[in-house]
This record gives sequence, C-alpha cells and structure tokens, in this order.
Amino acid sequence: MEIRDVALEDLDALFELSAQAFGPLSAPERARATPLDQGAIEDGRVLGCYDGGRLIATGRYHPMEQWWHGRAVPMAGVAAVSVAPEERGRGVGSRLVGALIALIASRGIPLSVLYPATAPVYRRAGYEHAGGRHWVTLPTEALRGLAADPVKVRRAGPGDAAEVVEVLARVHRGVRDSGPFDRGVDYTRWDLSAPDTYAYLAEDGFLRYRWDRGGAGLFVDRAVAGSAATAGALWSVVGTGSSTAETVRACVGPQDPLLWQLRDRSADDIRRRSWMLRVVDAPAAVAARGFPDHVAAELVLDLADTSCPANAGTWRLSVSGGRGTLTRTDEPAAVRLPACGLAALFAGVPVSTLRRSGLLEGAGTAGLCAAFAATPFTLDDF
Repeated sequence: MEIRDVALEDLDALFELSAQAFGPLSAPERARATPLDQGAIEDGRVLGCYDGGRLIATGRYHPMEQWWHGRAVPMAGVAAVSVAPEERGRGVGSRLVGALIALIASRGIPLSVLYPATAPVYRRAGYEHAGGRHWVTLPTEALRGLAADPVKVRRAGPGDAAEVVEVLARVHRGVRDSGPFDRGVDYTRWDLSAPDTYAYLAEDGFLRYRWDRGGAGLFVDRAVAGSAATAGALWSVVGTGSSTAETVRACVGPQDPLLWQLRDRSADDIRRRSWMLRVVDAPAAVAARGFPDHVAAELVLDLADTSCPANAGTWRLSVSGGRGTLTRTDEPAAVRLPACGLAALFAGVPVSTLRRSGLLEGAGTAGLCAAFAATPFTLDDF
C-alpha cells in the first residue's frame, strides 16, 4: 500500500470514491467541481492511497485563512477523506490523515480544520472539537421590517470577488471574530458564479442566499455586516421574499447581531454542526493568532504530540498587547497538554472544561482562559 499524490488521470476514480462516501454529483455539479479538483491535483493538495495501483482512499486540503480574534491565520481545510467501502476498518483512513498532516506541515501551514464524519480517527491524529456551524430557522416575515436606515446595497457577481473578500476581512477584523474562513479571491469568484445564488454587497456587509433545496423556504449561507444599519438592510432584502417563502434557514454565528435585532426570539430553532481543529505548528499558530489587548499571561507548557513531533516538548507561552509567542525552555512545566488539548485551548475551550475532560493537567493556569477566550464559529462548509 502506497500513499502519494493523486494524478490527473485518476480523476474519474476520485469522483467514484467520493460518490461512494458522500453520494453522487449530478452532471452539472460534477462539471462545475472538475476545475477545482484539477487545480487541487496540480497543486499537490490531493493524496491517494494505492493498493496494487488501484486508488482505494483519497483526501485533500483547501488552502485558506481562518480568523482568530481578528487576525487571519493560514489554515488547511481537510476535506473529501474517502475510503472504498471494502477497505474500511483496517486503518487506511488513519494512515491517510497522518500523511495529510505531514503534507500540511511541510507547506508551513500552522492550523488545520475539518468537519468530521466520524471523530475518533481524527482525535487520534490530534484534532479536537473546537467550534460549530450554526443554523437558525426564522419566519421570513420577521425580516421585512429590519431596515431602519437607508444603506446602499447592490447586486454582486464574480467581478466583485476582490471587493467581497476585502469587505468580509474588514468586518471580521474589526469585530475580532474567531472561526470564519477566508478562501481568497479566486475561490470567491468561482463561488459567486454559482447558478441560482443571489449575492448583495454593501460598504460594510455582504449577503448570499438561494432557495432552500428540498424546501419551500430560503437559505442564507452568508450574511455579514459591520453595523446595525447594514445588517438590517441586508436581512430586509431576504425578507422581501415573504410572499412566496414562509421560512428562512440562515447560517449565522451564535452571537450574530440578527438574533438581537429580531422583535421576537421566543421560538428560536438553532441547529449546530461541530468542526474540529488541529494545531500543526504550535509556535507559528500562537504567533499568528490574535489575543485580547488587555490580557497578559506567562506560563510554561509541556506539549505531547506524536503526529507533529516538532510541537512536542516544553514551551514558554507569553501573551501581551494582543500578541502571543511560544519559545523553547528548560523550565519546569506548570501545565501539560496533549495535541487535542492544545487544539481545544487554542479554540477557547475553558481550562476548567479541559481539566475535567482529561485534556489538561496542572494547576498553574492563571490567564489562560482570558488569553484564549473565544466563541468560534464558521459560515462555510467544505
């Protein structure tokens, strides 16, 4: 059994594995996805497990950035990990995930995120539950009256990709969000070309929605605004569909201002899908992450990490002025963390929760909770 880059001539086998794992694509969906798949293969971001020359498993990563307390950190989104049904249960997936982590590390990317189909295999590789993608279902009529002040809103298309990326970055940076992805101008241009999708752009906000597949309502997969006026204006655009769509299913953060702008939230229906985080390069991840300006913390951590051995050992964590560093030290450690514990700490899981979950040992944790405090969320799937 050999793990290596997937070749372009294996593209049909790649689609077949994906269909067995996640369901087949329609002909138009496959035609639209093919350029992305070809680009990923040419970039060396798709690995395959071969047995006797036959592709039996595959996985890839998407290059992107993820916001952490208002700073964009390079991140690899692991996706489409597929194992042929007859090959499952003999460790193929674990070997493939390990190879993907090594590939991501070799590219100098400090973080990785994935949406797990099954958590145990990823936990063994050092990933841990970190945040969620949330949906709320609302009556469309409730959105109609949210526009209180006039805000210029216009339709957006592929030619607006650079401006969309800039607006989203400005908002996420300004409100110091944790979790949302930035997939870059090229992907955004491709995304804005999707059929049956409606996008709108304001000076400090962006909206994208479509008819909900299989339902009689609308689905909002992105609504980001930097002010109450812009949020009201964008959501009111969706609300104009109340005459034909009874409900709206919207992907929002758990602290999205919409939830406080609504007149009545007595019947909230919020669903959540968990995603997992892996710290691939601990010092680089800490250096790139944002921290609260007013928080200072200083302590020594002992990290255990078999999949990324460069992370293992004793480190001094220093946080001040919104920045953090990890530097090697021979001092006695106050806190001990496995790779899963480091990922959860990085994502803002409280120290008390980590200790009671067995993901952190030690008593010298002053300042850790305040330094890494976050409620991470995502608005994208991959």
